[in-house]
Amino acid sequence: MAGQKFQYDESGGTFYYFVLSFLALVLIPTTIYYWPRKKKEDPCKRKEECECADCVKKNIILANAEPYRLLKSVTIKLAIVLGWALLLFLTYRVSQFDYEMASFDPFEILNVPPTSTQAEIKKAYYRLSKILHPDKETGDEKAFMMLSKAYQALTDDVAKENYEKYGNPDGPGAMSFGIALPSWIVEKENSVWVLGLYGLVFMVAMPSAVGVWWYRSIRFSGDKVLLDTTQMYFYFIHKTPHMLLKRALMVLAASLEFDKRHNSQVIERQSDNDEVPALIRQLPNLNEKCKEHPLCRMYSIKARAILHAHLSRMPLNAETLERDRQFIVKKCPYLVQEMVSCVHQLVMMAYARRVPRLPSIETIENCMKMSPMIIQGLWEFKSPLLQLPHLTEDHLYFMNKKRHVKNLQQFAQLKPEESRMLLKNLSDFEYENVMRVLGKMPLIDFSIRCEVIDDENTNVVTAGAIVTVTVTLERKDMKTLFGDTKAPEKQGIKDEPNNEEAEDEEAGAAAAAVPVKKASAWAKPRKGGKGKGGKKPVNNQKKKVQAKQAATTAATATAAAAAAAAATTTDDQTAANSEAESDAGEHSDVESVVGSASEDEDKQNKNNSSLDDDDDEEWERLQAKLNKRERLEGKSRMSHSVHCPFFPEEKQEYWWTYICDRKSRTLLTAPYHVTNLVEKEEIQLKFTAPRWPGVYTFTVCLRSDSYLGMDQQQELKLDVQKAPAPPTDHPQWDLSESEPEHNDQQENLSDYTTDTSDEEDSD
Repeated sequence: MAGQKFQYDESGGTFYYFVLSFLALVLIPTTIYYWPRKKKEDPCKRKEECECADCVKKNIILANAEPYRLLKSVTIKLAIVLGWALLLFLTYRVSQFDYEMASFDPFEILNVPPTSTQAEIKKAYYRLSKILHPDKETGDEKAFMMLSKAYQALTDDVAKENYEKYGNPDGPGAMSFGIALPSWIVEKENSVWVLGLYGLVFMVAMPSAVGVWWYRSIRFSGDKVLLDTTQMYFYFIHKTPHMLLKRALMVLAASLEFDKRHNSQVIERQSDNDEVPALIRQLPNLNEKCKEHPLCRMYSIKARAILHAHLSRMPLNAETLERDRQFIVKKCPYLVQEMVSCVHQLVMMAYARRVPRLPSIETIENCMKMSPMIIQGLWEFKSPLLQLPHLTEDHLYFMNKKRHVKNLQQFAQLKPEESRMLLKNLSDFEYENVMRVLGKMPLIDFSIRCEVIDDENTNVVTAGAIVTVTVTLERKDMKTLFGDTKAPEKQGIKDEPNNEEAEDEEAGAAAAAVPVKKASAWAKPRKGGKGKGGKKPVNNQKKKVQAKQAATTAATATAAAAAAAAATTTDDQTAANSEAESDAGEHSDVESVVGSASEDEDKQNKNNSSLDDDDDEEWERLQAKLNKRERLEGKSRMSHSVHCPFFPEEKQEYWWTYICDRKSRTLLTAPYHVTNLVEKEEIQLKFTAPRWPGVYTFTVCLRSDSYLGMDQQQELKLDVQKAPAPPTDHPQWDLSESEPEHNDQQENLSDYTTDTSDEEDSD
């Protein structure tokens, strides 16, 4: 480009500007986000915290968790202060730069007013030239050049015209761009050092840093769990589809996060050779003689023994095994969540016929049970009241002698004098501490609503439809129940009792596996199936077929009653809206067949108004979906703090919700992990309705990952109706090609068990 030239920065001014801009761009956000601030402690919150001995000990552990926190804070402050000092220094240096034509004013240079005459200008020039001339002792070459230009701009006609037009007596100057690099970088004698530094940074240091980060990160999943650990979970869950709780605990303890070869944070001591065997002798049912790999390895046995001791609340050596306990327990919530995810993935793969064994619902629920057990340091069969501070087995023994209190809700509903009488062995301080902790525990209002979205009638479930179950969770504090004896008790999850013989059989795991391809208990019997002896049970089979046909006919004939029964799981507003939509549909059908012109117009107007209302409702529903999607994209992991004195970290309340079929012992939806339940949340669970019409009973479950005894369930009854036949006589469709014949026996096979067929099987 003409009139433009590039030059390296000789004086360093441009480089200073570049450094100044870059430093300001980094320092301002760094100071805002990283300047250490002292947390303001809320005195009211301090009073609400538990003050039991275990919580005080936990607070000490949390305070000592970061021994270099003070040094880190001082280092950050010092670095930020030095950065700002450098910024101020550069600002001062830049302000001292004097560019010749940046602010050229000849009158100011000659020190004369703008109204001066030529004689006054010449007189001032001669006076200053005697002082600033380079030959004089007080001379200044740069100042004398500026003085000459100023005199020329005021006395010479051409220079004066250039000054008035361009602000420069020399006329328009060429535009120059200074490169923000010091000139010494491109000097010939420094080229070897510059190239060497460039190669060291960009060809050695940077690829090495990226490679180290990459090879470390690829060993972990998105939840910071080792991929080898996830692979081990898949292996054992596939090997043991019906996994009991103790078996799941063994698999959890075998996680490679506890192995020194896979995790450098693991500490192995010489004292473990004495302390670990002594601990194993104190723990029954540890199954330390198991021969399966890696369950038989020493790190796995040590982690298993420490977990059993943690659940039994046994004291450990504070300098050795207690530190190992804190390290192991801190990692367990992430590992349990990974196990739940692995079970769900295997269930989906079994439905897709990619694996031969279908994990049962007990497997995933036993994995979920481990989380509150480890968080609270308590076995599942223990009383939930032991989660409260100061309470021991002795206190529960005397409480049950006077009044049988099974769970936390029953204890919260007692009158103050009754609860104080039951805990009369505690001091007033301890009793107040117990009630303070109990009052902050969660009380969940658990409700469900079932619908078929994007269908004309959302309350009618047809075979094969996508059913959407909206789970509404509303959290309250347990203190709202204090003294309220009339509040209904929450329905807990009914778990099947574990059988020790089944656990022994599960160690082998091969005999306990149930192939998916075979007819199972949750499948409807095929027509013409054989009995135990290989003969056709003619009479019983006919009775079952007739009963099934009668049940199907009855279900079809009572469609309105079935819709009303399905509507019991919805709220009143949704039911009213659905009735209004069905009435509008009936009116529109009548209008299309009979009616006079005037009546048609009136009904058409009513129909249009009802359609407008329906459009408004659809628009509101769509907006609610979009808002919910936006909330899910920024999903928080903060809810409420958990009282867990035996867990060495701060823990937030999380929940699992899912739908299962207890009769077939299968999982229907993926467990949704609720991590942001502060006051109220809505979760949508979707699954495909059964392919056969009938009445089905499913179970919607809610499980806590932090507290024992907080689980709830609700029954979901679906009256599945026959799907309407698709239109086949549309003129635009060409259905002349022959369609493959359907296999009647394949159609008769259902994925779920109806209530009617279950009663027939029991007969």
